[in-house]
Amino acid sequence: MKNKILLVDGMALLFRGFFATSFRGNFMKTKDGIPTNGVYQFFRYFLDAVDTFHPTHIICCWDMGSKTFRTELYSGYKANRSEPPEELIPQFELVKEVVEAFNMPNIGLENYEADDCIGTLAKYYSKNDHVIILTGDHDILQLIDEQISVAIMRKGQGNYEMFDDANFYVKKGITPKQIIDLKGLMGDTADNYPGVKGIGEKTALKLLREYGTIENILENTDHLSKGIQTKLKENLDMLHLSRQLAEIKCDLPVRCTLEKAIWRYDKNIVLEKFKELEFNNLTKLIS
Repeated sequence: MKNKILLVDGMALLFRGFFATSFRGNFMKTKDGIPTNGVYQFFRYFLDAVDTFHPTHIICCWDMGSKTFRTELYSGYKANRSEPPEELIPQFELVKEVVEAFNMPNIGLENYEADDCIGTLAKYYSKNDHVIILTGDHDILQLIDEQISVAIMRKGQGNYEMFDDANFYVKKGITPKQIIDLKGLMGDTADNYPGVKGIGEKTALKLLREYGTIENILENTDHLSKGIQTKLKENLDMLHLSRQLAEIKCDLPVRCTLEKAIWRYDKNIVLEKFKELEFNNLTKLIS
C-alpha cells in the first residue's frame, strides 16, 4: 500500500491564519505578551487538513527570508510586498517550535522558496508514493502529476479545491506544465513580474491552447497578429525571464527520510506546548 505524504506550505498557512484573525485587531497574546493568532489559526487549518486527508507522513516547508535566487535574477521580484506586520514577526519562529512539538520536520533552504523545497520533495516522493500539497498558492499547481495532487485552501476552514492529474485539464483547459509558460506570457502581479506587456491571461491561454509552448509560439510568429508579434518581439527578454521566475525548482539538495516524516507525536509534548501558548481550545483536537 502506498504512503500518503502531506507537504504543507507553511508560510501560506501562517499568513492566511494571521490575516484571517487579525483584521479586527485581535492578535491573541499570551500572558507574556507574545502574539499567537497566526500560529493558533495555522494549527486549526493544519489539524483540519490532517482530519480531511489522513496522511501517513507530513513535512512542513518554509521560506528562509525574502532574498532568493529569484530576487538576484530580477530585483523587482515580490518588491511590491510590504513588510510583515510586527505582530507576525515573532510568530515565524514560534510556529516552527510547535511543528517540532508534533515531531514533524521543518524544511527550508537559504536562497530558495518553500515552493522549491515542496517541488523537490514532491517529485522525489512521488516516484513511489502519493503526495498531497496543502497551500493557497496557485503557482504550485504546475507540480501536479500522476502521483501529485494539490489541495488549494479556499475561504473559510475545511474548504479545499482539489486538483489532480485527472481533473486539472478539465478545470483549467491547459496542462500543469503549461502554467509556467502561461506565467511567462502574462506575468504575475502578486509576485511582481510583468511577462509580455499587453498580453493578459485570455490571450496567453489562447496562444498556449493553440501552440502548446512558448517555443512553438515563437516559431510560429508569422501566424500571429501584428500586434502580438510586436509585443513578443519587444518583450522577448522579459518573457524568458518571467518564465524562469515562474518555474518551481525541483532539484534542490533537500531530503527528508520518510521515517522522520511519519505522522506520529507524543500527545503530552503537544499538550504542554499548547498549554504554554494558552491554546486551550485546540487541546480538544488532539487525540
